[in-house]
Amino acid sequence: MLRRNSRIRALFALYNYDLLGEKPSEDHLDFLFEEAGADYDQEFYRELLEGVIKNYQEINRVINRNIKNWTLSRMSAVDRNLVRIGTYELLYTDTPKPIIINEILELTHEYSETDSMTESRFTNRLLEQIARSINGK
Repeated sequence: MLRRNSRIRALFALYNYDLLGEKPSEDHLDFLFEEAGADYDQEFYRELLEGVIKNYQEINRVINRNIKNWTLSRMSAVDRNLVRIGTYELLYTDTPKPIIINEILELTHEYSETDSMTESRFTNRLLEQIARSINGK
């Protein structure tokens, strides 16, 4: 649950970064999470947030190489950033790929701004393709 909450917190921060070009203050994120009563793994959260931002262009390139009949910019901001988190984890962490994909799909169901079943299938196919392309390297 701590890692899941870390992913959610990273999603909130990356959503802000994506739309406004800046990370929200830690105080603002603390307020949101205190209200929800959510504990999180601070180290994992920082790894996700800083890792996605540091590797932003490479992550976007990997996604764009694997996305079919769509573009990253056409995805909703929430879905786009969930895929970025998943892609970062697939590329740069030792977490098993099925766990990463499952966690991102669960968050897609919960937070997607569009039809969650349609977006979930799209996200699943995209992350599976990215995982295959990474394994092919």
